[in-house]
Amino acid sequence: MPRTSPDSRSSRSDAARQARLFPWDETGPDDSLERAAGAGRHPVAGVDEAGRGPLAGPVVAAAVVLDGRAVPPGLDDSKKLTAGRREDLFALILASADVAIATAGPGHIDRSDIRKASLDAMRRALDALPRRPHFALIDGRDVPDALCCPARAVIKGDARSLSIAAASIVAKVTRDRMMRHAATCFAAYGFDRHAGYGTAAHRRAIVENGPCPLHRMSFRPLRAEER
Repeated sequence: MPRTSPDSRSSRSDAARQARLFPWDETGPDDSLERAAGAGRHPVAGVDEAGRGPLAGPVVAAAVVLDGRAVPPGLDDSKKLTAGRREDLFALILASADVAIATAGPGHIDRSDIRKASLDAMRRALDALPRRPHFALIDGRDVPDALCCPARAVIKGDARSLSIAAASIVAKVTRDRMMRHAATCFAAYGFDRHAGYGTAAHRRAIVENGPCPLHRMSFRPLRAEER
């Protein structure tokens, strides 16, 4: 009988423990948080952002109120979907849901910090919805200040809540499109390939060409003391 190594037993144990702690990772998002927050009768918005980590470009936030009678099939955390599937779902979400988008550019990020800029973009996206929601589900650990409705933060919300998953798709597709357009304006940096993230190729381009107006000068390695 083949022996099982301690490392493999430990890996299976860790996976089982994670499955108990985060069961939604296996089952995918559903509408249970929305139904609990809205009692099945009131509009509940999901809010998420894309672009906290890159060295360049905006952070983009989206707020989505799904129509419970026309939820696009296959909604999930945008990171788990292919680019083509995100584009398909983006179109379906815009055709069937209330959607609003807000951005915070590099200057805004540098004047405050990425956390504050992200939360501000989330607040503005929620404010921009055509109907004021009854409640908001915010992806992450923080709830922005001065929201138009009560809200709760939902850790790993894009894997748990259908409306947050939809918001994650809208934010990701919008930002990717913005960065592809940025590549036509600042061709030396390859924004269409890495969307502003700190890849080796992007860092080489910064060394060779210096930063452009889309770069976040408060981020390493762009800060003056880092160069």
